[in-house]
Amino acid sequence: MSDLGTVVAVCRDGGHRFSKPVIPSITLLAGLGVEGDAHAGVTVQHRSRVAVDPTQPNLRQVHLIHEELFEELARDGFRVDPGQLGENVTTRGIDLLGLPRHTILRLGADAVVEVTGLRNPCAQINVFQPGLLKQVAYLGADGRLVRKSGIMAIVRHGGRIEAGDPIQVEPPPPPHLPLERV
Repeated sequence: MSDLGTVVAVCRDGGHRFSKPVIPSITLLAGLGVEGDAHAGVTVQHRSRVAVDPTQPNLRQVHLIHEELFEELARDGFRVDPGQLGENVTTRGIDLLGLPRHTILRLGADAVVEVTGLRNPCAQINVFQPGLLKQVAYLGADGRLVRKSGIMAIVRHGGRIEAGDPIQVEPPPPPHLPLERV
């Protein structure tokens, strides 16, 4: 276990809107997600997933994005700030997309989440900023889809988190499983 990162911002929205406002702190609830967030729940809360099967487990309780992505997007002419892509936690200093499935992230003093997979970006990103979807989801040189719009996690242990909190990373024992779309 090591201190590798920092919480840059935390966000929550009780409605199903694309962006979430930055707030001073959020509380994670074990097995549910972010208290007061529209995506909190034991079963899936994302509208497209509910339409397919409302009984499936919610593997998307907490959405994390690395702030470094915003800097990369800015080089391509896109301005994105914390919360605007719908994440609950904006991080710095961790290669979120490179983590294996089942990695444990300790956020602040008490909160613990388990990484479940990659966020699957949707066309709403182009409504937010035209052309942005092609920046965060595209075919790589090997012909496989690259997804860069963050990762999803479930809450293992609740707690309050805020900007400036440390993030500790605990990879699972090998063999490590790559992140897939959830």
